[in-house]
Amino acid sequence: KLNYFQQPQDIKESDFVEFLEKHGRHSFLAPSQIQPSFSAFYRAGDPILIYFDSSSVLSMLRQPVKMGASGLCVDGNPAGFLDSKSTSCTRIFANLSKSCMTDPALDAASYYRDFTVLKVPINDTIVQSMKVIYEIEYSGTSGIQSVSVQFKVSNISGNSRSSLQQHFTMHFWVSIPTRTLSHVLPRSGNPGYITGAPLLIANSGAVQHMSILRSENDGSCSQFLRHTVQFGRNMRTGCKISLSPILEDSNCSYMQQKLYKAFQGMNRTEDFAITGSAYSTQAEEWMTILIQNCSVQAVNCTSCCMVPVTLEIQILWTKVGLLSNPQAQILGARYFYQCHPLKFLNMSTVPVTTVVTFTDITDWPEPPRGQPQMHWKLPFDIFFPFRAVLNVERSYRGDLAGYFLLILIMSSIFCF
Repeated sequence: KLNYFQQPQDIKESDFVEFLEKHGRHSFLAPSQIQPSFSAFYRAGDPILIYFDSSSVLSMLRQPVKMGASGLCVDGNPAGFLDSKSTSCTRIFANLSKSCMTDPALDAASYYRDFTVLKVPINDTIVQSMKVIYEIEYSGTSGIQSVSVQFKVSNISGNSRSSLQQHFTMHFWVSIPTRTLSHVLPRSGNPGYITGAPLLIANSGAVQHMSILRSENDGSCSQFLRHTVQFGRNMRTGCKISLSPILEDSNCSYMQQKLYKAFQGMNRTEDFAITGSAYSTQAEEWMTILIQNCSVQAVNCTSCCMVPVTLEIQILWTKVGLLSNPQAQILGARYFYQCHPLKFLNMSTVPVTTVVTFTDITDWPEPPRGQPQMHWKLPFDIFFPFRAVLNVERSYRGDLAGYFLLILIMSSIFCF
């Protein structure tokens, strides 16, 4: 028993919070996080937006800054509104004469040409105009079996300025009777999870990777690209979900469902794999994800709606097996939503946040034996060794005198 981790106990929904508070550490989220509000004008510190007309790309005006002890240039730093500052950094070139003709950092025109600066943050209507989906069926080494394409189009009007969004999806599936992906996705461990490996989930028997929202270059939430959740690595992402004018005038429940679906992705997650080598056909290797939605409560606002703005994915895991070869397995996972009152008339975009936290609740075995304890019976005195030697010498002399006196008495008795 001393060479094995203790068997973990089952995690139930009732005691999930208890284990989380006992073993959990600091999270990315503050206890009372205030969501920022966005207006139709720049505020101090807001990134300045620019627009590339040739490529129809919305981006940010960036000011290079130095990074690290070497002071090398980093070009991804956005310039803040009303944030006046000067920066300097170092660039290294393997071939300066060649870089002078090809590197945009040395081309003065790249700092002003082909883009325009937006006077105020863009507040245009986003039109869902076109959607293209490719369905590709394949069968192992036999290659691609069939390809189909689906289109979803809609009419748009050019009377007012609007942003045009096009979405493209490519979906692969295996032409086998079960149509499960358990044989396609690589293992995330054997059997225990490996740190950094994708977290396995299942939806209607299909094994997938758990994913969370991902932002585009302009800060909006991508509808198709998502970040993969990696075992043992805490994450935090943030982006903005746009609300169309039609949606703002609709009922509150429809808006709530839209945001819930955005957090969950295209496929709703139902179960998670306990170990990294779980198969979809083995029911004992899967557990149901606990989902705690927001409690919809009335607020002091006639045109407000309580919508989810934060999703915290809380995962409890432990080490099992031999101490020399520990295997990581998940004991429980929960989707914890936090809501915020949203005004229909004032909000065109909703800032949302996703947080993933892994909590280790490993129960280590008792050590073979405790460390030896020092039981002092002598006073802690720096002069004690010297006094002890003198006391021993005096005691020894006294004993010799007593023995000599006893011998004299005994000899005198036997003489008479």
